[in-house]
Amino acid sequence: MVVERSMNSDYLSNTYLVGQSGGAGFFVDAGGPVAPLIAAAERNDITPTHVLLTHHHGDHVQELSKLTERWPDMEVLAHPDEPIDGVTGPMTPGEAVRVGDLEVTPLHTPGHTKGMLSLLVEGNVFTGDTLFKNSVGGVRAPGSSGYEDLRSSIMDTLMSLPPETVIRPGHTEPTTVAAEWEGNAFIRVWRGVDPEGDEPCTALGEQATLVLLGDDYDGGHKAWVRWPDGRDDIVPGSRVERG
Repeated sequence: MVVERSMNSDYLSNTYLVGQSGGAGFFVDAGGPVAPLIAAAERNDITPTHVLLTHHHGDHVQELSKLTERWPDMEVLAHPDEPIDGVTGPMTPGEAVRVGDLEVTPLHTPGHTKGMLSLLVEGNVFTGDTLFKNSVGGVRAPGSSGYEDLRSSIMDTLMSLPPETVIRPGHTEPTTVAAEWEGNAFIRVWRGVDPEGDEPCTALGEQATLVLLGDDYDGGHKAWVRWPDGRDDIVPGSRVERG
């Protein structure tokens, strides 16, 4: 199986080409730049038949039209809860999508958005903006379904995959289930290996408790905070003032 990645230099978002040399293939997301992936499809004699979209945010779909202009007959699939122009049909969690000899299983991993899908194929899982190397998705972007969904998606769905599964996230570098189980600061606290923090802070201009200030994919930080009413939230670290 061929996996090629193109990363947007502005958003650090990934678009992937997946397929078999001399056979069918598909794209995961379309944030661009897609030109290197079009070239990779031609170089590997891959005929793309699908674009499978993890969610609706612009940094993951903004060059979709460039792909459909190149291959007008491609199916464009997404979860029904994701509002995306150009989608030709639904992608239903648990119902495999057949692309040539490849079987892609959509996993519902809400949190960052309500209809977020992760895509499992031959020991690889494309996690969109749910789980990154050493970090997790935020739940403040448009269409979010909240902290509890995100935590469950990671701990109950993604971390239940075999340890050797390669995680190919929606931003920056790949990792594995085993590496995130052992090293991801959020997962370590959720596992009970490391303690929660209790430092007072100001988050998004409101008083809160800083449970964890973790890494983010862009070299910054992602913060897990708890509001006075007991609700948990994942917010940008840049929006948190300590003390």
